[in-house]
This record gives sequence, C-alpha cells and structure tokens, in this order.
Amino acid sequence: MARWRDLARRGLVALVGGPTLALGARDGVTVERLPAFESRLLGENRTVDVFLPRGYAEQDTVTYPVIYANDGQDMEAVDLRGTLDSLQRTGRMAPVIVVAIHATERVQDYGTAYIPNAQGLGARADRYGQFVLTELMTLVESRYRVRTGPAETAIMGWSLGGLSAFDLAWRHPDRFGAVGVFSGAFWWRTDDSSVETRQTSRIMHRRIRDTPGHPPLRMWFETGRQDEQADRDQDGVIDAIQDTEELVATLEKKGYRRGLDVVHLTIEGRHDLPTWKRILPEWLVWAFPASS
Repeated sequence: MARWRDLARRGLVALVGGPTLALGARDGVTVERLPAFESRLLGENRTVDVFLPRGYAEQDTVTYPVIYANDGQDMEAVDLRGTLDSLQRTGRMAPVIVVAIHATERVQDYGTAYIPNAQGLGARADRYGQFVLTELMTLVESRYRVRTGPAETAIMGWSLGGLSAFDLAWRHPDRFGAVGVFSGAFWWRTDDSSVETRQTSRIMHRRIRDTPGHPPLRMWFETGRQDEQADRDQDGVIDAIQDTEELVATLEKKGYRRGLDVVHLTIEGRHDLPTWKRILPEWLVWAFPASS
C-alpha cells in the first residue's frame, strides 16, 4: 500500500478507497477489487477487479504474466475465475494475473484512438488507452507481482471492447505481446454514405495498412456464425465474419502467418456472453499455455 500512496503523491493515481476488497475466493484463484481510484485522464473513478492465480499468497517470490481485460463487469457472467482455476489446476494454462477493467461509457472509451467513427463514437478512445498504459498499468505493476514487457503482457475484449483491445495492442507492441478479440467491432468506420464507403472507410483495416513495419504481436480472433444478420455487400457472409477475415487478410499481406502469428476461429454462436464464455478457455490457453 505504501508504494501506491507514493504513486498518489506523485500524481499518477488518486486514492479514493482503502484496502482491496476480497470479492470471493476458492482454494485456488482469488479475486480482489482495487480501492476506487480517480483516473485523472478520464476524470472519473474506475472499478478494477484483479484475479490472482492459485498459490499467489503462499508463493510470495513468484512473478506472473498479466492479462488486461476490457468489460470487467462481465467477468462473473463468463465465470472467468472458475475458468482460470480449472485451467491452472489441470495444468493447461500457466498461472496468470488478470486485471478486469469495468466499463463506464464504453461507446466513447472503446474504439480507435484519435479517429471517432461516423457517428462520433469512440471520442475518448485515446484517453482510455492512456489511462490503461500510464495510470492502471503503473498501479498494477507497483502493487502486484506481475512480469513486465510484451512477452508477458496480453489484452482482451469482446465486441467494442475487442476493437479497443486490438487497437491498444497494435499501437503499443512495446507493451502488449498478445491480444484476444471476441466478436470484434471491426466494422468501425468513418463514412456511412454508401455501401462502398462503409467498406473502404473501416478504420482498423486502414490503420493496419498505414502502419509501417511489422509490429511483433500475436493475434487471436473469434467470430460467431450468428453474430449478426447484416450483410452490406450481399455476398452471403455476415459483416462480422467478413470484417474480421478481411482484417486477417490485411495482416497476412504485412507478413503475419495465419495459424502462428494470427488465429481466426469462426464458431457456432452469437454476439453474446454465453458464446464468449464457451470459447474463452481456448484463448486463455493460447495466450499463456502451461510450460511443457
């Protein structure tokens, strides 16, 4: 706690609450809620839950990889704690710390930094990203035994939260080495005036094309065959799948290897929490498999 108070004195984070609140524990994975703290960048208090791996309290010299998760308020619904506990107990996944960030104005916080969409949504995406990078990560790295560096740090999200996670990882490969996107909102675009412009003005596709070089990043995408019904170009493929598949094709043109650097799974499922709960273990094991 002393290190956290030092961060507050230096203006990196404002303490609002007291000690962490234990939200529940099993014999293995436990969950703490951080004391509420005021984000100076966002001008509001944020709620953050931290999932600690089996043995964290007893093994006080061990450090762990870390996953940052958008839409932290959904983690109970997808049983993240139970999933982590099962995967770690059965030896399928390496022990990790997960930092689950509760959303507030997700249609403004989540999106593509510096480029709102055609409806002006995502206007705070740049500030939200800076909140994660400079306020939250600084706090977590001071308070918990997390390993640092992109090889030990991942980010995940679904829908708009998935777009946000991918944008953050793509722009900051020096901080994140892997990203998981569930039913990502890759339709995010700047021009809705015609079918053609809805296709050509997709922001993330253009951002990838315009980024020089080959950022070192592992990327995992899931789409559901029932994610939606929209098919703007009437090609028989719903937009959610098409947008993601064309994003992957854009990545391949930059030299990323499908099946190695990039994974895209299309499954039977909808744009909903039960579908993401079902596929969540596959991404977790892919991101941080147990050591052989």
